[in-house]
Amino acid sequence: MRVEILHEDEDILVCIKPYGVPCVPDKTGDMDVLTWLKDYLYEKYEMDEEPEVYPVHRLDRPVGGIMVYARNEKAASRLSDDLDSDSFKKYYQAVLKGELADDSGELSDYLLKDGKTNITKVVDKNTKGAKKAKLSYELLDEFETDEGILSYVLIELYTGRHHQIRAQFASRKAPIYGDTKYDPTYKGKKMKQIALFATRLEFDHPTTKEHLVFKREPEGPAFDVIDIDEW
Repeated sequence: MRVEILHEDEDILVCIKPYGVPCVPDKTGDMDVLTWLKDYLYEKYEMDEEPEVYPVHRLDRPVGGIMVYARNEKAASRLSDDLDSDSFKKYYQAVLKGELADDSGELSDYLLKDGKTNITKVVDKNTKGAKKAKLSYELLDEFETDEGILSYVLIELYTGRHHQIRAQFASRKAPIYGDTKYDPTYKGKKMKQIALFATRLEFDHPTTKEHLVFKREPEGPAFDVIDIDEW
């Protein structure tokens, strides 16, 4: 496994998380991005002790895309504080199975995670433990395929709930292409990646306060079902 580094300085590391790889250690014991980054710094700078690297946000295992990790506690704290601010922006590209009611819009729901099944559902706002989730989307293109109509969308995520994008679109009968967890038509199948990619990340540098913007177009089998033009 190799993680592509987009930016590196004394406070942060910005990288591309590969599809199918955990962003932090999990119960599988598989190599994760956090551990890979620590090993990378350890070898590059010939350190005598384990380097500091802190996760700031998360991406689901089958999702690929841009992530930022902090290299010290102060940077981690400042970036975490900014997560819900207007300066920290997260954009995704996705392919959905199905049509959307409108070419653009905002989805606002209350979500509840089932710890036993690891699935998040849209529920009534009065449901105990439910958390508000909000995103906006824009339809970039639409394709007619042997599997039906596929919708190619750009998404801005305002809240970072568990499986939020996957659950919100699936509840509108437009699940992410390849998402075996939220699309019942994939029953019995396993896929390492789904057509959801963190394509753009914006935030203020925790020390210099410079506004940083990173962008990457999605690639991989899950997106090969459509012809992607840069947006």
